[in-house]
Amino acid sequence: MKKTAVFYADGFEEIEALTPVDILRRGGVNVVTVSVMGDRLIHGSHDIDIYADICIEELDFDTVDMIVLPGGKLGHQNLEKCELLMDKVKEFDKEGKFVAAICAAPTILGRLGILKGRLATCYGGMEDALEGADLTKEPVAVSDHIITSRGMGTSVEFGLKLLEVLTDKTNADKIGASVMVPGMG
Repeated sequence: MKKTAVFYADGFEEIEALTPVDILRRGGVNVVTVSVMGDRLIHGSHDIDIYADICIEELDFDTVDMIVLPGGKLGHQNLEKCELLMDKVKEFDKEGKFVAAICAAPTILGRLGILKGRLATCYGGMEDALEGADLTKEPVAVSDHIITSRGMGTSVEFGLKLLEVLTDKTNADKIGASVMVPGMG
């Protein structure tokens, strides 16, 4: 069974952080939510607090097939401050393992140089930080093992694309239909 780690930091965008977790778990993917804040309690950008499953220091990255970075203005900034996470994102890229980011979080990948020559998208108005990327306004962009998405309104499409690349299109379509995604049921 594939395993995904979704990383949370104070100021995360709640829908972007939780929708992929829900969709992936419905589709049979093992998902662990991970705090980078030194405490499992994480404060969302719209005053919704959640408890992550574990703190980053407890995660065995060798067991993880995909890293997911949610957005949120302060959330993505706080994720980027976590040196261990940034080292692992670079390592995953170098190894060709999946790295996914939504909303403002693709700017992290841009600043790390991961998007050079790759198709990418992000929250409107932040495209300048996607250094060297081939920009698209599509809801979700897949380029090799890097997956980016635009924002809260594309969270379901993002989650379904993550499920598709980790399992298969049939499973993603089945989950999409089961949650009443327009055109899928």
